[in-house]
Order: sequence, then C-alpha cells, then structure tokens
Amino acid sequence: MKAPNEVVTKALLRQVNVPGLDRPAALITLDNGFDHTKPNTFGPAGLTSLDEAISAALAADPAFIAVTGKPYIFCVGADIVGLPQLADRAQALEIGRLGHRVFARLKDSTVPTFAFVNGAAMGGGLELALHCHYRTLSGGAAALALPEVSLGLVPGWGGTQLLPNLIGIPAATQVIIQNPLMQNKMLKPKQAAELGIADVLLEPADFLERSLEWAAGVVRGQVTVTRPEVDKDMWAGVLYFARETLNQRLHGAVPAAYKALDLLETAKDADFAAGTAAEDEALADLVFSEELRSGLYAFDLVQRRAKRPAGAPDKGLARPVTKVGIVGAGLMASQLALLFARRLQVPVVMTDLDQSRVDKGVGYVHTQIEKAVTKGRMDKGTAAKLYGLVSGTVDKSAFADADFVIEAVFEDLGVKKQVWAELEKIVSPEAVLATNTSSLSITEMAAELEHPERVVGFHFFNPVAVLPLLEIVRGARTDDATLATAFAVSKQLKKSSVLVKDAPAFVVNRLLTRFLGTVFAAVDAGTPLDVANSALDPLGLPMRPLALLQLVGPAVAYHVGGTLHAAYPDRFGVSENLKRIADSGRPIVVDDQINADVAELLVVGDQPLTAEQVRQNALDALAQEIRLMLDEGVVAEAQDIDLCMILGAGWPFHLGGVTPYLDRTGTSERVTGQRFLPRGAASLPA
Repeated sequence: MKAPNEVVTKALLRQVNVPGLDRPAALITLDNGFDHTKPNTFGPAGLTSLDEAISAALAADPAFIAVTGKPYIFCVGADIVGLPQLADRAQALEIGRLGHRVFARLKDSTVPTFAFVNGAAMGGGLELALHCHYRTLSGGAAALALPEVSLGLVPGWGGTQLLPNLIGIPAATQVIIQNPLMQNKMLKPKQAAELGIADVLLEPADFLERSLEWAAGVVRGQVTVTRPEVDKDMWAGVLYFARETLNQRLHGAVPAAYKALDLLETAKDADFAAGTAAEDEALADLVFSEELRSGLYAFDLVQRRAKRPAGAPDKGLARPVTKVGIVGAGLMASQLALLFARRLQVPVVMTDLDQSRVDKGVGYVHTQIEKAVTKGRMDKGTAAKLYGLVSGTVDKSAFADADFVIEAVFEDLGVKKQVWAELEKIVSPEAVLATNTSSLSITEMAAELEHPERVVGFHFFNPVAVLPLLEIVRGARTDDATLATAFAVSKQLKKSSVLVKDAPAFVVNRLLTRFLGTVFAAVDAGTPLDVANSALDPLGLPMRPLALLQLVGPAVAYHVGGTLHAAYPDRFGVSENLKRIADSGRPIVVDDQINADVAELLVVGDQPLTAEQVRQNALDALAQEIRLMLDEGVVAEAQDIDLCMILGAGWPFHLGGVTPYLDRTGTSERVTGQRFLPRGAASLPA
C-alpha cells in the first residue's frame, strides 16, 4: 500500500562481485529518486519495497546482504508527513508492526547482513542499520540520531530495544532521550563509532568499495568484530537517575520521554518480540497526542518555513558582500567577527574606542580559532586563513570599502545614532548598515541619515554561534535591496531568519519581557520567589523564569523592560525590585536554588499568588501580546512567532513554540476570542 502523498523510497537491488568471495553479494540501495535535499524516508510503500528487495536478495543465495543509501543519505526515518493522516489507532499500530516485520528479516537472516551507512541516518533509518548484523559508517555522514522524542514520539522500529543492548544503557539513554531534548543534538560519525553504534569508521572517498572489502573479510573470517559486554547491573540505577532528571526538567510535560524510559526498562530483560510489541503500543498512543501534533508543526516550521522566510524580497536584489565592518570589539562583536569570517570568507575588520579593546576583541577571535584547531574542529589551513581575514583598528576609515557594516555597541539610541552619523561619511552610499539592537527603533536610528534606506535590523541571539535565529527588522524606509542583502548574508551565515516590522523589542525579547514581567509582578505582589520560579514547570520550558532572567542579565532585562514600558505602559511595568537586583550584582539563582541574599533585597506587597495563578497570568499575557503583535503586523503570521520562540528562545517542540499550547489550553480563545491556528494545524482534528 502507499500512503497519501508518500514519496516512495525504493530499495534497488543489484548483485556485486566482491574479490575473495565465491559468489556475489546482494547490495540494496535506498533511493527516493531525488537528490540529497530530499532525504530517503520510509512510508508503507517504501517498507514494502524493502521487503521485496530482501526477499529477492535471499532467493539469490548471496554471500551477504548489504543495505546502503543514495549519495550523502542513508535514511532519515519514517515519513512523518503521513502521520497526521492516520485515521485511527489501528492504522498507527499497523505502521509500527510493518516496520518491525520488515526490519526483523535483516536481524533474523541466516545470511550475514550489513548496513553501509554512507550518509545521514536518523530515526527509522538508524534503526534499520541497528537490525543488521554489522555496520560500517562513513566519516562524511552528516549526522546520526534517534530524534523521535523531540517530536513527541519514541523510536518505534526497534531502537529502544536494540540500542541499549548494543552500546549499554547510559549511552542509549543519552542518544534516545537526552540528545533529542537538548535542541535535538546529533552525533558525528566519530562519536557514533566511539559509542559502538558502528563497527568500523571508513573514509568517505571510497566508502562503498572499502565497506564491501571489509564485509568480505568478515564473511571469510579474516575480520573479527568484538563488542564489549553490556553491563546490566547498572540498568535500574541509570534509568532511575534519568527519570529524576526528567522530573526536574520537564515535570511530566513530554509524555514521549517517559514512554521512552519505560521502553528502555523493558529492553533489559524482555525478549525482542515483546519489546517491539511494546514499542508498537507506545507509538500508537503517541500518534494521537496533542504533543506530537505540536511537534510535527514545529518540525515543519524549522525545516521548511525557516528556509523560505515570509515576506523576504527577491534574492536577485541582493548586493555582493566582499568586506564586513564591525563597530565594537566586545564579546558580542567578537563573536560576530568570527562568525562572519568563517561563513562569508571575506575580510572582517573591527573597530573600538581604543587599541586595547580592539586587541582584546581580535585576541578573542584568535583564541577561539586555536581552540577549534586543538579540538579537531578546524584544520590548520582554514585557521591560517581566518587569522588573516580578521583584523582590528581604531580608525573607522577602514570601513571605506566595506559592503556590510554591523554595530554591536552599547544599547543606547543616542550612541547608535552617533555611530551611524560618523560612518555615513566614510562608507559608500550602497553599503548596508546593520544594527544588532535588541529593542531600539531602526526607523529612529536611521532618521537623520542621508541614506536611511540602507539601515536594517540584524538581531542575533546569544550565544551567536549556537542559536540559529536572526530577526531581520525592516525600518520604515529600509529598501528592498538592503533587505535582500540582509537575507542573503543571513543564509551565508547559516542562520534562520524571520522578517520583523520595526516595533519595540521585535518578537522574542518583547514576548520574553512580557512573560518575565508578569512573573516578576507576582514577586512584587508578595509571591515567594521559589513559587514564582516553579509556576511554569508544567510547560517543560528549557529554563525556569528566574534562571532565564539571570542568563539575560537583570540589568539588560530592566533596560529592555524600560523601553517597552515607554512604548506600552499599560502592559509592561517597571519593577524596582528588578532594579535592586541589577544594582546589587548578586546572582538570583545559585546551584538551582534561589539566592537568599537576593530575597532579602526585595520590597514586596501582601497579596501573594498561587503557582497556578502565576502560570495563568503569564499565559494570558502571552496570548494578549501575540494577538496584538499579529494585529500590528509585526510578523506575517502566528507561525513566525512560533519559529522565533523555537529558534531564538529554545522553546520546545512539544509546545509547538507557543501558540499551539495557548490554543490547546483554551487560553487563546478565552483571552482574545479566537485561536491562533486552525484546529488540526498543530493539534488533533476536531
């Protein structure tokens, strides 16, 4: 059978003569007919094709059977696009059972089976490889992972049963639960090989040829594969610790993570058939959960919408960028300098008020390059080139031939206007002037310039190298050529961009400030810090509110809050308690505990709120603010709000960012009178 809209991955069988063997081997290549930009996936028709190929291979009595993928891709798992189309639990069960039945033929085969993992292998693709008796892995494979928990699923085709019994329960728990919850962390080939997921790591240049030779050596008995015995005595302890960690971080908010733990527990003693049957049941339960629908929605945003930003102008209008200037040499500016040099491979020059600051900034860049070389993440040739690309000076005339200049100076409108006034006399009229401001008006910043049309917001999130979001902000007079250049540069930097209207604090900072402001207002009213801090636990956010406040910095939060209070005094308050904390310099949280010294600084009221009241107030505030932002046209659609919160604030897939959760809990309709998304878009159908 073929699922609706399934892109069928065909299993193409051919006989291969391998030196040293008395009969051909059977090589099955997975290929959906597209290039690497559309990876192989498995739907019902794809599984059926693989089943037929295995049957044909066995009928030919081969020396061995090997499965590999099209160039750069092994297989990235199940065709998740088809999951929302399943009509009932019975269909979900059948999908699970079909995958198990087909893959088990490789595991149970009396003919030796091999997986030649030539490229990306995720989810069901990696599970297919685990069913084979032996695995080779290309050092050029982009990534390996079992990412299902991040979406609201579990590895449902044998992963929870095979992996812990191959590499041990500590490493399996890391791969199946912890990595997906750490912004879907992937394994590099070397890491996967060190864990024991692969039996041998081979160079990509002649990977297939060397894999065939290695497999022939195994079949002839000349290559012996040894695997360490799995320690089952630690099984219960590791899972107990993992469950406690999940409780502390997620507080039950991600059902898939707990289901995965249960399945890993089953894998210790259950026979394989019983374990995979438990996977089938878990998968069928999760397919019809709100968390999965939100996760699939979030996945689609990150994989598709982020690559085609709504409202971006024709990329043909973009101007070439052959040199970048950075105003400032502090930590943010230095991070930007390294990023621009690495990705654009063009000269990058930093300036600051004095030579010592410039030297410190360039020194930071050089130190980071040295660390990358030491850790094997960069070769010496690339490092030498980057050393030559990044320079610093106190003389702004070095920007005369720069095509793109970005400022990362103190967050003060007067200071930034002065910077641009000086630079406009130096740079060409076509040079793009970008600001990394987190809250100030792009339009005001450019108002007194001769060419305000070439000023654009280019708001990064810290740490620059990690967080993928770029808010590209269009001022009232920013022209299409400037905007197109900004989007083109963003793509070269490998960032995901969202077009934002020039409005105070843009998207992420505006929502987080409203969110944190509501929580802190409860503190001002007399709510104990620990109650306010834990009130949002049921959402399973990556950080508690006060830990987030500490990361942002109380002084920065107070400053941004003041900007928003000036713009929207009825919704954004100014907390004197927050100012007291900022002025004190004391940490709010120490070792996950509220700092008692900070609590003593507060002057509070006598109307404390319960945790539930704090949580509901915060959610109500988010719903109201998002509706206002959409009405104001700050972004094109609610999807862009969610994309920003996922990529810029790390809000999890199981919430769908933010609007699916507000819809799911009824908050949207109660506060604004309407849903943000149509029913079924990120939730179960009506």
